[in-house]
Amino acid sequence: MSKSRKIGKVSARGRQRGLSLIELMVAMGIGAVLIFGATQVYVNSRNSYGVNENVTRLQETARYAMSVIEPDVRMSNFWGLLKGAGAVTNQAPQTAAPGAVAPGAAVNVCGNNFAIDLGTNLQGDNNAYTLSATRQPGCNSLTDLDTGAVWTTTAVTTADTLIVRRASVFTNAAPTANVLEICSTRISGRLQSDVAACTAPPAGQLSSLIVDAYYIDRNSAQQAALPALRRKTLDAGGVLRFLDQEIIPGVEDMQVQFGIDPFGNTGVATRYVNPDAVPAAAQIVAVRVWLLVRSDTPEVGFTDNAIYQYGDRLQATGVTGDLNNAADAGKAYQPSLHPVATPIGPRHMRRLLISRTVSVRNALGT
Repeated sequence: MSKSRKIGKVSARGRQRGLSLIELMVAMGIGAVLIFGATQVYVNSRNSYGVNENVTRLQETARYAMSVIEPDVRMSNFWGLLKGAGAVTNQAPQTAAPGAVAPGAAVNVCGNNFAIDLGTNLQGDNNAYTLSATRQPGCNSLTDLDTGAVWTTTAVTTADTLIVRRASVFTNAAPTANVLEICSTRISGRLQSDVAACTAPPAGQLSSLIVDAYYIDRNSAQQAALPALRRKTLDAGGVLRFLDQEIIPGVEDMQVQFGIDPFGNTGVATRYVNPDAVPAAAQIVAVRVWLLVRSDTPEVGFTDNAIYQYGDRLQATGVTGDLNNAADAGKAYQPSLHPVATPIGPRHMRRLLISRTVSVRNALGT
């Protein structure tokens, strides 16, 4: 009996079979679908991470650029203890011959009295890069403040420029030779570049003169063809000259409008105008700045089809695909129309447009 049971058990095992071809194919198909799904999830997650990283970097670039411009503009027309620049001696307008306090070619290379025109605390060019009617070619080949090398300017001539003049907030301990400084009291002030003591009664306050001219360059020190926000800035290192300084790469365009008080007595902006349209009697009490920030690398599968309208770049005027075309100044910007159609060209860069309105704290004087 036991032998019979054993033989039956062996016979049952012999009848077991493996997977059929159809079952194997079904299993492989299900596995392929699962692997494909997992791969797609990974690819989409990686792409989303890349997009988020690009957007975050654009936001950081925009925030930093504004953090430099905003306090400079806010403190324009600040002259130490003195209310207004009218009582400061030794200043001179840009229409006059170079003033005795800053007569050298190096300090006037961006324009006669470009540094000491204190009566023009805020100035700008609309869709142009002019700075001053008497700007010399040497203004485009200044020493870089950070690297010490000569920087050759290749400005985006359809972007605006913004020039700020003011005194430094921090006071100097002692006068410094060949540094433009303002000695101010409550009733008078003196612009000086020698080591004259700031002791006019009552005791004066000594501050450095700050002059910054912001513009957009086609290139950055980091990478050729990557636009950057830069500025011409007055040297405070003992030499009467201007230097060039890169603020941050990745800023493709800047547009500026001035908020004006038509009669200069209320400190409230009633309208905003382009930098070249400020009435003679008006007071600039606010500045509105737009920055268009661009990524430094193209994004695979992305094309920027947006139409950017800001400042006086209006779609009603037309649409351009190249900010460097002077004939397209004042037109809205659509990157997908850029003449360079390569996969790594400007059409495939991600962008961010931001704006900020900055009130001038000392619009009616300190």
